[in-house]
Amino acid sequence: MNILTVEQLTKSFGDKVLFDQLSLTVAEQQRIGLIGINGTGKSTLLKVIAGIETADAGVIDHPRQFHIEYLPQNPEFREDSTVLEEVFFGDTPLMTLFRTYEQALAELEDDPTSEAKQNTLFSLQQKMDAQQAWDANTSAKIILTKLGIEDFSKRVYDLSGGQKKRVAIAKALIQQADLLILDEPTNHLDNQTIEWLEDYLSTYKGSLLTVTHDRYFLNRVANRIIELDQGRLYSYEGNYQVFLEKKAEREAREASMEQKRQNLLRKEIAWLKRGAKARTTKQKARIQRVEQLKAEEGPRQSEQVDVAIGSQRLGKKVIEINEVEKAIDGRTLIDQFSYLVLPNDRIGIIGPNGSGKTTLLNMIAGKVKPDSGEIDIGPTVKIGYYTQESQELDENLRVIEYIKEVAEVIYTKDGQAITAAQMLERFLFSRHAQWTKISKLSGGEKRRLYLLRILMSEPNVLFLDEPTNDLDTETLSVLEDYLEQFPGAVITVSHDRYFLDRSVDHLFAFEGNGSIRHFYGSYSDYIEEKKQQEKEASAQKKVSSEHEKVRVKETRQKKLSYKQKREWEDIQQQIELLEQRSEELKAEIENVGSDFEKANGLYEEQQKVDDELEQAIERWAELSELIEKLEQNESV
Repeated sequence: MNILTVEQLTKSFGDKVLFDQLSLTVAEQQRIGLIGINGTGKSTLLKVIAGIETADAGVIDHPRQFHIEYLPQNPEFREDSTVLEEVFFGDTPLMTLFRTYEQALAELEDDPTSEAKQNTLFSLQQKMDAQQAWDANTSAKIILTKLGIEDFSKRVYDLSGGQKKRVAIAKALIQQADLLILDEPTNHLDNQTIEWLEDYLSTYKGSLLTVTHDRYFLNRVANRIIELDQGRLYSYEGNYQVFLEKKAEREAREASMEQKRQNLLRKEIAWLKRGAKARTTKQKARIQRVEQLKAEEGPRQSEQVDVAIGSQRLGKKVIEINEVEKAIDGRTLIDQFSYLVLPNDRIGIIGPNGSGKTTLLNMIAGKVKPDSGEIDIGPTVKIGYYTQESQELDENLRVIEYIKEVAEVIYTKDGQAITAAQMLERFLFSRHAQWTKISKLSGGEKRRLYLLRILMSEPNVLFLDEPTNDLDTETLSVLEDYLEQFPGAVITVSHDRYFLDRSVDHLFAFEGNGSIRHFYGSYSDYIEEKKQQEKEASAQKKVSSEHEKVRVKETRQKKLSYKQKREWEDIQQQIELLEQRSEELKAEIENVGSDFEKANGLYEEQQKVDDELEQAIERWAELSELIEKLEQNESV
């Protein structure tokens, strides 16, 4: 069942048409991933559906009682709000009750003897009971904790950018939405948090529409992929892996159809050139047919330029890191780290947010000095550094002018010349788009342009700090292809698992307290090993726990309990009485004669006595063994 329908949606910015008569449906429990090149209008489409922006034309239809929750790429917060106030911000009755209850609770903690405040809190607790709001309140705090936010009373204004994004995610997740819209939810999140978010969204009750560059996230969460390409939507049922397969099939069909169109166009033009009789009805029809074939647009062709750029020669000595240490505010980030970077290294730097990944990269680049140790850069090294905070671009320049400031022509390893325009096309800027002013580009397009400018400087060592943030999946594929052919060393800080698996072959893993582990293998290999270690540690902990329970139990039993003492004192006499009664019953059975009914009764009683005797003997043995152990412990 469809819960939202978009029909004939049109949106333009100036002379740029983002989408024209676009249609879309969202069904119950659908998990939709929206992808496309930066600048095609993905975020704008989300905002229009969420009601943040208006369309030029078109209709968005959904039930009257329908709630959409929207997470923007860059959330904005009220300056003085606390974490909980921001998370519970909203005009629904439940959110209003949450805010009022948390405020009353805080006020009572400040003045616990106030009877009026006690009564207010009690009244609000009754309302929480009536609306069954406790589970939702607890769930909100659990979500915040899972996202790494534990101080709920802290001002959001004082949080880091990454923490603010986590608060915004928690705020979006706790709302009871029919449609949850997330714009780049994984930006600034570490891998552990992303995996938790994937698990949470897999059981989310509403429908989901998300824009993300995280291809593993799409693979695990999405059950439908929608691609926005040149103002048109292409829909694929399945996750990202299925999308790649079906898109390849679609592009093959389009290429085949385009070849047929070109062949037919050539035949029709050749026929006209032969000078067939003009002014006939058939002739006019064929002329119109030729004009129609010319007017049709073929599929977008991305020019495949050889990107194995012939960068400056890199000598054997690249970078030597020797016993480097770094601490900030008394916290050790890097402790005695050493490594010799080789000319063809592909290194990924991973770890939790705030662990020191960017600090290490900045130290190697010479932007930050280590507290101790040495970093020696080889004489032939030319570093290209793509940072999280890109430099300010001159927005008065056109795209191609910005790139030509660095180089108009660069050369491949075999000497082939590649122009700035060709490289721009390779990085998804069409010939027309190259004459666009930078001020008209989207944030993602500016990041892509900044990345290309760094590559055009022909470095032989690349530093990439979170290169996947704000870049679309197609640009990432182009970058991955580039890095595969890059003839120098690459060191990357990234949380993008797909990108790491494709682009690096060993890792620097920040594992806490300044420890950096050097791991040979892919990111997936590293995670698999960590999970196996955690599994083994958990099993060992369980065994140790069981042993500890036995030890504690034995330690506590240094003497018999009062009940055990009484039982030990009575049990021998009980055994003697039972043995005596058993012998008496045997004698009576032998002397009963032909009275079968009496004999049967005596026999049943004897069986009962014998069972009690057996149990008593077993219990006597247990108590004897216990006493023996206690006597041995005392002697030790």
